[in-house]
Amino acid sequence: MFDKFGEFDSAEELNMAAEGFKREGDTVSLFELAEENGIDKEDAEDYADGTAGELANPLMAALGKLRVECAELRPAEIMEDWVQYIQARCTESEEMQRAVRKKEKSLKGCIAELLVWSFHNAKAVDGEILKAAKVNGKCTLGIPGMGRAREIITKYYLG
Repeated sequence: MFDKFGEFDSAEELNMAAEGFKREGDTVSLFELAEENGIDKEDAEDYADGTAGELANPLMAALGKLRVECAELRPAEIMEDWVQYIQARCTESEEMQRAVRKKEKSLKGCIAELLVWSFHNAKAVDGEILKAAKVNGKCTLGIPGMGRAREIITKYYLG
């Protein structure tokens, strides 16, 4: 992840690198830069041919970073839902878009915060539910609901 060009702290930094490749006529590196940062090939083509004025706006840069992080982490089930919550928050706020792109923030770190909350807030599952589920012994569950997850996500990325 971000092995060839490194991680960019903002859409502006990403666009500066793209501009350098474009000026040099190095479309191979431009397309590799876009791919490494989760930017669609079509958007890179639009930038390369002058149709678009920049490779990525803050929303594209944030969603691209999340796309790359997801490819590495391969979240499933509830974690996929959490990623969708993060993506939704990005569409609501440029401040969130910029925060997601920051080097010191990551999908892994955000999911870790959600899991910390889950572990600290696990509640015993009712015995009748366990019986209906054919589970012997005790079981706890502490997955945050959508609203709580949104709060945790916002706090992680925006502080």
